[in-house]
Amino acid sequence: QVQLVESGGGLVQAGGSVRLSCAASARTLNSYVLGWFRQAPGKEREFVAAIMWSGNLTYYADSVEGRFTISRDNAKNTMYLQMNSLKPEDTAVYYCACRWSSVIVTSTLGYRYWGQGTQVTVSS
Repeated sequence: QVQLVESGGGLVQAGGSVRLSCAASARTLNSYVLGWFRQAPGKEREFVAAIMWSGNLTYYADSVEGRFTISRDNAKNTMYLQMNSLKPEDTAVYYCACRWSSVIVTSTLGYRYWGQGTQVTVSS
């Protein structure tokens, strides 16, 4: 069982930056992939970025590549999503999720554990 708690969302102007955090309760995350997803009103939840905890391999959705950076802190069992150059279309509830695997996947079905989500609103 892994518990995930997101924080760091809020209201930001277009062009601004926000950093999200996801604290994980697992004793070790070395066998996990952690990811960020987002869901805008009326839309399906979509993949944003993921990181393989062991090895630090990362993968991004095309829509955020070059603007968002995913990272992790081993000592704190915490994952981050640094979001720069934000656009109104980035407005969504952002969720962190994890899967016990060494393979990064982009489908929500591949992730077993989910956080409660944190709202990010980008004003134009």
